[in-house]
Amino acid sequence: MKKANTIQIRKANLKDLATLKQFEQAVIAYERSFALNLKEDPITYYNIENLIESDDAQLIVAIIDEKLVGCGYALIKDAAVYKKPDQYAYLGFMYVSPEHRGKGVNAMVIQHLITWSTSKNITEIQLDVYADNASALNAYKKVGFKPDLLKMRLKQKLLIK
Repeated sequence: MKKANTIQIRKANLKDLATLKQFEQAVIAYERSFALNLKEDPITYYNIENLIESDDAQLIVAIIDEKLVGCGYALIKDAAVYKKPDQYAYLGFMYVSPEHRGKGVNAMVIQHLITWSTSKNITEIQLDVYADNASALNAYKKVGFKPDLLKMRLKQKLLIK
């Protein structure tokens, strides 16, 4: 008998593309309340095909009962010349379907991406999160992330004469 609600993690493939594009649009819709400077739809954040095919990236999906319910990627990036280590893994496209949140899916995705990064000799992991996104901040803190640099913005009104 198959155990229900078992979370499986695997590398994404091009057959997952339609669902991943739906996940991407859900991320964008959710983040609109935090990112008032986003352009009007349609927009995209990610080159999903490239993330699937790149040797410097690992895009994974989470599956429950044979249905894709979450995803995330790690991408190896070069650090600024004045920072160490020379490379780090950047995590992005962290998404879990609303009906499966709170089940540990995101933590499993992150752990898998950390393991992959370690296998590539990467010792630092970074990600971006909106300062007002309390649920995401708490989720990342639970798995060991600590706040670093806070980017700030000021919206200026143009004076037209």
